[in-house]
Amino acid sequence: MRSSRSVGIQLVEGHGRRTYPDRIRFCIISRGSLSETLGHLIDAFDAGFINDDQLSRFRIEIDKVEKLLSGYISWLEKQTNQDGNKNA
Repeated sequence: MRSSRSVGIQLVEGHGRRTYPDRIRFCIISRGSLSETLGHLIDAFDAGFINDDQLSRFRIEIDKVEKLLSGYISWLEKQTNQDGNKNA
């Protein structure tokens, strides 16, 4: 699944950006890729490729990553609001 690789790649690209708003944008894209990955896993479950227990474990891990990512986005937004120049 390309969407699962995209989660990390978007974070790396955002980290290389020089402004908080750019970093936020890439984190939001990463969070979208995380949701897309869950959608693919649900499709895999529906098709019988993974069982209910596996899907549940993936959901737990995805929820953890989503919470971490949302927390980081919130932190970046606070930094953006505190810094008049919005630079890293």
